[in-house]
Amino acid sequence: MDLTYFHTFREVAHRKSFTRAAEELGYAQSSVTAQIQKLEKAYDTQLFERFGKGVRLTSSGEELLKLTVQMLDLFDESKEKLRTEGGGTISVGTMDSLAAYFLPPLVQQLRKQYEGLSIRLWTDREDLLVQRVKEGDLDIGLILDNEPEDPALHWQTVREEPLVLIAGPGHPLADREIIRLQDLYDAEWILPEETCNYRVMLEKLLKQHGIPCRLGLELGNPEAIKRCVMAGSGISLLPRMAADDEIRRGLLAPLPFNHPDLRLSLQLMTHPKKWISRALGDFIELVKKSP
Repeated sequence: MDLTYFHTFREVAHRKSFTRAAEELGYAQSSVTAQIQKLEKAYDTQLFERFGKGVRLTSSGEELLKLTVQMLDLFDESKEKLRTEGGGTISVGTMDSLAAYFLPPLVQQLRKQYEGLSIRLWTDREDLLVQRVKEGDLDIGLILDNEPEDPALHWQTVREEPLVLIAGPGHPLADREIIRLQDLYDAEWILPEETCNYRVMLEKLLKQHGIPCRLGLELGNPEAIKRCVMAGSGISLLPRMAADDEIRRGLLAPLPFNHPDLRLSLQLMTHPKKWISRALGDFIELVKKSP
């Protein structure tokens, strides 16, 4: 039953008039009459006695009015509670680098705004994240990609995310003023798993120019990659956000290498039919406005 009918019933009961209730609610009197008739049909009882120009509640109407007041008050309370507290859970699928270096301050900012909110970060391969957003297991997904191809999802490009070649400060390439593709011919690489977008881009670029990709280590997360680069002779390619702290502290050296084919964008994906709660909408805005 539409809650509007109960609002109308309460107004008629308080004003003891169909006409005055219609004027207050901005309805035609015939609409008010039709709504009350539908309530009476649903409850199989008469709610009002009509006499003269006024109406009064029957005993059944008096009982329903008590329940109606409680029900509408509870509905208003529930709206206010969700508006101010934003409880519930948000599930975000993302990559290790974004979960570690991009999302933490945004998550903390949202939790200060919605104290009752739980936030789950799920990290996985890009293809699996896309699938879980499509299936509704995740509310949104955040990945690094240039041209997301799945038309079943809604994609928003948030910003470009620079990639950086890194080496230990003592690596021979760290002293170069500029590095060209040919300088990477004998490089030993420490790279993420083979499904990682930026590794795929790097290997494609090297192959196009006939440069072998000599893989020394394959590791599952950026922290492990950075530590191995700092401790060994290999170089790596990572999102700049993942290496910024170590570069500032002098623990890693950014290699002076740029190529137009090594660029990625931060992509936000949602299902077109996904209901966006107030808290989820605010989180999406935080992501889009992030520096």
